Amino acid sequence: MSSRFAPRPTRTTVRGGETAVPEGVPRQSTAALTRAWQPPFPLDLGLTLGPLRRGPADPTFRTTPDGSVWRASRTPQGAGTLRVAARGGSVEAEAWGPGAAWLLDQLPALLGESDDPGAFTPRHRLVAATAHRRPGLRLTRTGLVLESLIPSILEQKITTEEAYRAWRLLVRKYGEPAPGPAPAQARMHVMPDPRAWALIPSWEWHKAGVDDKRASTVLRAAGRASRLEEAASMEPPQARARLELIPGIGPWTSAETVQRSNGAPDAVTVGDVHLPGIIGHALADNRNADDTEMLALLAPYKGQRHRAARLILLSGRTPPRRTPKMRKTNIATW
Repeated sequence: MSSRFAPRPTRTTVRGGETAVPEGVPRQSTAALTRAWQPPFPLDLGLTLGPLRRGPADPTFRTTPDGSVWRASRTPQGAGTLRVAARGGSVEAEAWGPGAAWLLDQLPALLGESDDPGAFTPRHRLVAATAHRRPGLRLTRTGLVLESLIPSILEQKITTEEAYRAWRLLVRKYGEPAPGPAPAQARMHVMPDPRAWALIPSWEWHKAGVDDKRASTVLRAAGRASRLEEAASMEPPQARARLELIPGIGPWTSAETVQRSNGAPDAVTVGDVHLPGIIGHALADNRNADDTEMLALLAPYKGQRHRAARLILLSGRTPPRRTPKMRKTNIATW
C-alpha cells in the first residue's frame, strides 16, 4: 500500500514500538564496512527497532524509501552510522565511522538474537491474537545505555511531544553530523558525548524546554557515563539498580532504559500516566487502573511483563480518549 494512503500511527502503537518501514528495493553499497546476517527467526525491522526512535524527526533514527533503517550512535569506539535492511530472509547491514565495526558486531543483539519469545506464554485472548499477528517482534538490545537513558530523562513528567522536541534540538545543536552517506535531507546526528552534554549552557536547556531538575539529572548521568555504560552488560535488575543510584533516575526511567539497552523482557514501566489505563482497559475493561492493578493483571506474565505490555500496546484495544491528563508546559516561553 502506498504510504500516501497508509493509516497514521496512533500514540498507542508508537508506544508499542511500531515504526513503518517501506518495502525494500536493492541498492548499491558504498559502505566502509558491511555484514550480512541470516536471522533464524521471523524479523520485523519496524517492530524490533521502532522503540529506539524518539519521535518522527529524531535526528538519530531514519527510515528511507529503499526499506532501510538508519541509526546514528555513539559507541565505545566513537561515532557510527548503521544502515540495516531486510532482503527476503536475510539482513544486509552497512556501517560508517569509528564505531562501524562495533555496530556490526552488535547487529544480531540489536535485532533480537538474545531475545527468547519462546519463554512467553499468552494468557489472554487479546495478547495471544496480537502475538500471532506480530511474529516478527523481537526485543532489541543496543548495548548502549546513555543513548536510551538521556532521552528517557527528557521524557520525565512532560508530554512526549515536548520531550521529542528537546531531544531533537539538543542533539542537532550539540551532537555531530552522522558519519557516512546518510541522506542529506535526513540531517542525521550522533548524540553529544558526555563532555558535550556537560558543557551545554543553562539557557540552552531552557530554550529546549528542559527544566533544571531534568537538566541536572542529565548532567549527573553524563558525569558518570562510564559507570552507567557498564550496566549494559549486567542482568536487568542489577542494571536498573545501578542507574537508580543517580538522583533523579527512578523506576520509570530505569525501566524505559533497560528495555532498550539490555533487551529486558520483564522491565515493565511503572509510574506512567497512560500505561496502567491502557492495560487495565485491554485486560479487565478498567480504564482507571493504577500501577498496582496493572501489575496484578500482568502477574501471569512474570518474567515477560514488558513483552506482554508491548503486545497490548500494539493490539489496538485502547480506551476512548479523554482530555489529556498532562498540560503542555514549554518553559522556553516563560
